[in-house]
Amino acid sequence: MNQQTLILIKPDGLVKSLTGNILTRLSETKLEIIAAKVVQVSRELAAEHYRHMKDQPFFPELLDYLQGTLHNRRKVMALVYWGDSAIQRVRQLAGATNPEEAEPTSIRGSYGRITSKGVYENVIHTSGCEEDAEREIKLWFEPKEVIMDVYPTRQETVEKLVRTVWA
Repeated sequence: MNQQTLILIKPDGLVKSLTGNILTRLSETKLEIIAAKVVQVSRELAAEHYRHMKDQPFFPELLDYLQGTLHNRRKVMALVYWGDSAIQRVRQLAGATNPEEAEPTSIRGSYGRITSKGVYENVIHTSGCEEDAEREIKLWFEPKEVIMDVYPTRQETVEKLVRTVWA
């Protein structure tokens, strides 16, 4: 069954110049990239992404981590991969969330670590299930940024829309 999944290469992956290594490993899945961009993560975006962890004592550090303030690299690479069993295939390649529990050959096992404050620097995020993938993809991407129609869309007229354009 074809499905889509969100992948984030987190700030620690970017600061360690692991983007190429991670993308090479992800290419092993034979899935198709249908969206990609580099994002400067706002506090609001980080909080919404990790809303299911808002009651955890480490939540503020988690937001700092995703925003890149812990690594002085305030960006994330966001991607959407699509294909047969995409979620399961990418999660298997990524490895366990805790880098110390991840298979050594997985992305997190190869490149992740746990900080002295207990933050999992696991270099990559992958959606956990189809519901998470839909919520996360819609959070990180506008419909026009994804080259396939993976979810229903509608046309909407927005008055007094202010947007930044090239000068």
